[in-house]
Amino acid sequence: MTTLKDRLKDELTESIRARDELRSSTLRLTLSAITNEEVSGKTARELSDDDVLKVIAKEAKKRREAFEAFDQAGRTEQAAREKAEGELLAEYLPKQLTDDELGAIVAQAVDEAKAGGAEGPRAMGAVMKIVNPKVAGLAEGGRVAAEVKKRLAG
Repeated sequence: MTTLKDRLKDELTESIRARDELRSSTLRLTLSAITNEEVSGKTARELSDDDVLKVIAKEAKKRREAFEAFDQAGRTEQAAREKAEGELLAEYLPKQLTDDELGAIVAQAVDEAKAGGAEGPRAMGAVMKIVNPKVAGLAEGGRVAAEVKKRLAG
């Protein structure tokens, strides 16, 4: 069984042979971020596939934010490149939850929190504790928090 990191390395080699500059540079940066994560802290360690997915998600988020910044500044070439890199990284991430799926999970968690005695806006922490493990890697934290606030307010 090959790991996600091995898959990234293999695809980097393929993209270099194919002279695909965008894919090869994006995969290089991602593998570099993975290596940095492995050697950070007191001891070096091998990342699991879940940890590698977290690094890829972080890199994809950076690309999204850079795209928005370049787009707002009117720098269309850089914005287009950042968007393309983000879409390339999204290929390695699990499919994101739809708004309806996320809403259903949050509604269930709100009901669980209310059963536990937490109500209103103060229940945000309790609901997030229930929701986060269920949606880890499947929905961005900002989306989750916004949905929880909406459900608790209404």
